Amino acid sequence: MSPHLDQTRSFEHLRLERPADGVARLVLDNPAQRNAMSDQMTASWVAAIDELAADRSVRVVVVTGEGTAFCSGGNTGWIASEPDAEVDYLRTRMMSFYRAWLSIRKLEVPTIAAVNGHAIGAGLCLALACDIRYAADGAKLGAPFVKLGMNPGMAATYLLPNVVGEANARELLLTGRTVEAEEARQLGLVTRTFAADEFAERVGEIATGIAATAPIASRYTKVALRDGGHQDFESCVQWEALAQPVTLATADLQEGIAAARDKRAPVFRGV
Repeated sequence: MSPHLDQTRSFEHLRLERPADGVARLVLDNPAQRNAMSDQMTASWVAAIDELAADRSVRVVVVTGEGTAFCSGGNTGWIASEPDAEVDYLRTRMMSFYRAWLSIRKLEVPTIAAVNGHAIGAGLCLALACDIRYAADGAKLGAPFVKLGMNPGMAATYLLPNVVGEANARELLLTGRTVEAEEARQLGLVTRTFAADEFAERVGEIATGIAATAPIASRYTKVALRDGGHQDFESCVQWEALAQPVTLATADLQEGIAAARDKRAPVFRGV
């Protein structure tokens, strides 16, 4: 059993839980503000991501929200707090905010956004920065930047087209409308939806299943698929011709083959 199992570490406006071997769960924990991205939460997020990036026992990371919302986005009071500030100052400020929250993309293990409730604006971008997204029935997702009088931020104009395609991204960003969980699934914004009363359990089962796969193969697969995958067919073939032999040389490969032959669950050690 992992020494981290069943441990919970509390940061300000954020919890880091270890519900199962190899599984880390980041819970945005500011429900009174619908998990808006406060300064405190932002600092906590950076510290937690750095901790997870250095922890080789982590095999999958789940991001979710406490209460009825996933994340309502950036704090609008913070965004509008300096109307007379110079553009260059504001640009520096926003770049720091973007890089803090998008730091989840540096993790080489699979990441899951468990969208338990509303994911709005920068909150949607956080979900888009994860590898896989699931939504609970009743959740709403949207990027209403233009309705607030601002250009989209936090890589929305890159991440959204990458997930739902250019045509759907244009429609969502230019109208600023929100979509409910089922339409989000139809658009490809989330992969699957689950009933709210079983949502955490179902996502937990999926995360545990991912954590049980061979971690070296999982990492290489994630890297290969990053940012839309390979530039062209030949790049894909060249990458796989190197990456697959790397995994063929691991003890985990021998374990996986033996487990399949013996009709048992494999026990991968990441070597």
